[in-house]
Amino acid sequence: MQKVLVFTDLHILPDGGTIIGLDPAARFELAMDHALAHHPDAARIVIAGDLTHNGAPAEYARLRALLSDCPLPVSLMLGNHDRRDAFNAAFPDHPRMAEGFCQQWHDLGDHRLILLDTLDEHAPDLHSGWLCPARLDWLDAALSGAAGRHVTIFTHHPPIDTGFAAMDDIGLRNRDALLSRLTRHGTVAQIISGHIHRAISGSAAGLPTAIFKSPCHQMPMQLDSPDCHLSIDEPGAYGLLLMMKTGVVVHAQDVGLPPAASLRYPD
Repeated sequence: MQKVLVFTDLHILPDGGTIIGLDPAARFELAMDHALAHHPDAARIVIAGDLTHNGAPAEYARLRALLSDCPLPVSLMLGNHDRRDAFNAAFPDHPRMAEGFCQQWHDLGDHRLILLDTLDEHAPDLHSGWLCPARLDWLDAALSGAAGRHVTIFTHHPPIDTGFAAMDDIGLRNRDALLSRLTRHGTVAQIISGHIHRAISGSAAGLPTAIFKSPCHQMPMQLDSPDCHLSIDEPGAYGLLLMMKTGVVVHAQDVGLPPAASLRYPD
């Protein structure tokens, strides 16, 4: 068994910046410290997009500093709040396609992690996602080369509707093109996404799909709200994937709660 730690929707701001009174960098540090203390044996950390809040160089510089002492390999993805040029300038050596998209894959024994880039900087609504033909062709090659491994797909924008009306309106616009490829290859065990700022599980074309909360601010449980910018101060969280020989087990861990001792209930 191997472990993969998953963070998403960091929304890092420059020093002194806050979102609904919360410092995204401090919240990320709290979650990262918890994850590394409890799972120092993890094989990799995946950060699934919305690395920053505005895609500004100062925000990426702060993220780079936050990750500078991380003892584990870190894979970064882009979300709708990111900006490709500023990210590339801050992380010039990070893996990317020849066309410049931030897509990569990693093999962990019986598993292959495939990380996709759903950022569309020209989205008509500013925040929805898109996978162009070049990115989808790259995905086909990554799936074909998985050699029988269990495949976990990472996207920032989920390939499912979640019931949050405003967030579903800014989802992955060509999800059918993605899902047709995933089901055709028949090796995908799990899809992992962010974007919604809630812990959600579902099924996309029969494939199990898990969405993780942000370490910072969460989406309030108001399904019919037309406002995709609503936020609430609930505990931050990260994801833990257990890569088993038989497949993938998904856990979500809240952080920042008051310490509590474990108690044993009577038999």
